[in-house]
Amino acid sequence: MTVDTSTNGIHVAIIGGGITGVILALALSHRGVSYTLYERAPSFTEIGAGIGFSPNAERALKVVDPRVYAVYKQVASTTGDEEDYFTWVDGRRTNEVVARLLIGVDAFQGGRRSDFLEAWSKLIPSGRAKFGKEVESIIQRGEGKVVMRFRDQSVEEADVVIGCDGIRSRVRQLVLGEANPAAYPRYTNKFCFRALLPMDKARAVVGKTRTMHRYMYNGPGAHTITYSVANGTLLNALFVVTDSNPWPIERHTASGTKQEVIDAFADWHPAVRGLVDLLPEKLEKWAIFDMYDHPAPYYNVGAAALAGDAAHASGPHLGSGAGFGIEDGLVLATVLKAADDEVVVRQSGKDKMQICCDALAAYNTARFDRDQWLPGATREAVELFQWRNKEVGSNHEKFLPIVDRLYHTIWDNDIDEMVKAAMVEFKNVVAKQSQPSL
Repeated sequence: MTVDTSTNGIHVAIIGGGITGVILALALSHRGVSYTLYERAPSFTEIGAGIGFSPNAERALKVVDPRVYAVYKQVASTTGDEEDYFTWVDGRRTNEVVARLLIGVDAFQGGRRSDFLEAWSKLIPSGRAKFGKEVESIIQRGEGKVVMRFRDQSVEEADVVIGCDGIRSRVRQLVLGEANPAAYPRYTNKFCFRALLPMDKARAVVGKTRTMHRYMYNGPGAHTITYSVANGTLLNALFVVTDSNPWPIERHTASGTKQEVIDAFADWHPAVRGLVDLLPEKLEKWAIFDMYDHPAPYYNVGAAALAGDAAHASGPHLGSGAGFGIEDGLVLATVLKAADDEVVVRQSGKDKMQICCDALAAYNTARFDRDQWLPGATREAVELFQWRNKEVGSNHEKFLPIVDRLYHTIWDNDIDEMVKAAMVEFKNVVAKQSQPSL
């Protein structure tokens, strides 16, 4: 059934159909807020091989929409009824477990990015998503509508525009200004190789136990992380290497070879080299960019805002980028639903524009500090994983308390309190009526 986008309330434009954009769309659907999602690709797509969802993300999915959470549980690779741990191994010297951190029971599940996105996107009603739409410009007119022009020369309008268009966000450039260094990500001097390894061959190398749970193999200047995906039929493997060379911002991937990984891990333990041996001869090399060097000073201008990687891209090392995007989407849906209700009550065009701006100002306040913490925390973590922290090195007694703090700052977020705080902030901002327009 095609959805009628006419509404007496607000209409939201979501730019980008990755995980953050789709979750925001589904959260708005669940709350009865009108929206259209614009994706530049011809269909819903997601780069990357595996992905994990931290406990805070799982709790947020329940609040986004129970259907969204149910789909997540159907797709995710379960770890069963046993307590699960993050487990770190000395991958260079001994292959022995050196540190463990309790996660919980079935509390950090993962799978293939594409599987989650495909399953969630099926919940989006017909007519709500438009493909082949790459935004070029955004202008807020005096009466309040935001006009979007796309590369195909089509023009559309909405009351609110949310940029969920990823690390290379065009909306971020438009919100922050194309001359602003914060409009562009920076290379972290880390790159990685991703692969999905046949489970039977992986178990022959590291044993069944190490393919059933999340393991990280640490060493100088590199690390490897593995976990099960595709209902236990594949082992997702990520090989991360420190790099002293520059990387052009224009592209985030390059052709790579198995030999490069062999060379990077040449003097590591045979168990790690055995995993490397399972890689295909030709690989893609993924540069890891983030927003740490030049963070966004704010996420909203007028009736436009940023979410997910478009706002606060970080490396993958704490496994929390998608989870923070889900939190962003939930807070946005919360304040936009409140704005929608407020607009319906007031029925004033001028008030409508201001209320939309107020909702995004409340979102910015509710999310900014936590979101901005993540890129720096992720950089801190990878230096620990690769024995590059001068005070810690390979001393795992010093290592564990620090990573415990980092992970629990992420995992222990009170989702219900986060939503309540966002609502309080929205009501306070509406009372002040102070946010300028784009």
